This record gives sequence, structure tokens and C-alpha cells, in this order.
Amino acid sequence: MTGATYRTGLGTSDADSITVLGHSLADDLLGQVSFGELAFWLMAKHRPTPQQRNMFEAVLVALADHGFTPTAIAARVTLLSAPESIQGALAAGLLGGGDRFLGVTENAARFLHAALEGCDPLPTDPAGWDDLAAEVVTRTRAEGRFVPGLGHPVHKDGDPRTPALFELARRNDLFGPHLELFAAIGRAHPAVLGRKLPLNGAGACGAVLGDIGLPLGVARGVALLARCAGLLGHLAEELDDPIGNDIFMAVDRNIDYRPRPAPPA
Repeated sequence: MTGATYRTGLGTSDADSITVLGHSLADDLLGQVSFGELAFWLMAKHRPTPQQRNMFEAVLVALADHGFTPTAIAARVTLLSAPESIQGALAAGLLGGGDRFLGVTENAARFLHAALEGCDPLPTDPAGWDDLAAEVVTRTRAEGRFVPGLGHPVHKDGDPRTPALFELARRNDLFGPHLELFAAIGRAHPAVLGRKLPLNGAGACGAVLGDIGLPLGVARGVALLARCAGLLGHLAEELDDPIGNDIFMAVDRNIDYRPRPAPPA
């Protein structure tokens, strides 16, 4: 195909150099930017401020690992099955990033963004945010949907990541409208739902990503980027002190086999 071109503003290379985001990788970036800063830059197409970098890297840390979640178990037992393929084990874990695990970050970011888009002007005080939150929760309940970021299967009395992220956002002067609405949902939902649920850390991360200006379409990718580090940790531990076979045997030796009855003749 003579004359065809393919656009990118990210990176290119030739025989003597590698250029990333318009800068020499060797001369301008190596040793001068953190991986988190570069990841933000690649997605947002602009270099983060120090405050944005702090919050973005806090999100990566908050989402990196949460113990033996399905994503970690999938990675470990895949490595058991295919020990020659660490990339397959890592991919197996990442493929488990759906609406119940990791996807909450994207879902919360989109939910909050949609609610804010329909609100002009935005509230200017806590009472106004609480009124908006009550309206949003009421409408979501009437539609038969759940509020993303509300509730956690383990941290029933409060996710410890959430207040830490709130405080960090305030210290970095990035407690914006997404976090304001998310915090207000935490205050307002008991009166609507008749019970108190915790604001989970994955939802708080989604609110942070909204306030630091990352594109909504990459929010789940950010969660996967973070969990990739955690999964690599699980796989390194599995290579050193394996438990994948124990998981497999525990299931295999405790099967409740219930063959289906034969269909009537």
C-alpha cells in the first residue's frame, strides 16, 4: 500500500532513537519520570501536575491487590496448568476484571459523571450535594439498579481505602465534583435505602479518576494496570511457595456430583 500512513502521537523509533510523547526516551524520560506519571501522560495526552500524579499513583496502589480475589486465584491456577506461560496466567487474572471485581472503578466514574452532567449549576455546599445525592440514589433505586461503589463483600463497616483517598484528595486540592457527589451518596443513601452501606475503595478510585480528568473509557484499564502489579506479585509468590494445586485439590476432592436424571422416554 504505497503512501499509506498510520497516525499516533505516542511513540516512534528509528535506528538511533526512541521518542515517546515527543520526548527522547533515553535523554528526557528515563530516570526522570515515574511509571505512574508516564502512564497518566500516555492516557491523558498531557503531563500530570504533581497533584494529579499523586492521586493517580494512589489509585494504582489502592487497586493493586486485595488478597485471594477471583482474579488472583485464576492467575495462580492457570500458572499451575501452564507453568511455561506466565503471560497466560497474568492474562487469565486480568480477564476477570468485570463489573463485580475491578470494573466498579469504571462503573462508578461513569455513574458519577452522568449524574453531574445533568446538574447545572453544581451544588456549592454539603446540603446541596446531599440533596443531589438523595435524588440520584432515589432515581437509581426506582430504575432497579445499584449505585456503583456502594457496598463491599468484606468491608461491611467501612472500606479503609475510602477515607484515605478522600483525605489525600483534599491535601492535593483535587477533591472535585465526582468525589463530592460520591461522599454525599455515602451520607444520603441510608435515608433512601433504609440501611447503611460502605463506600468502597474501587468506587472512590473511580471518583478520583473523574476529578483528575482521565478519559472515562480508560478507567477500567487503570484498574487492570494496577491489578497487573498485584497479579505479578501473586505469580512470583506462586513460583516460590505454590498453593495453586491446593486450590485445585480442595475443589476436586469435594465435588458434590449430581448427574442429571435421564429425560423421560
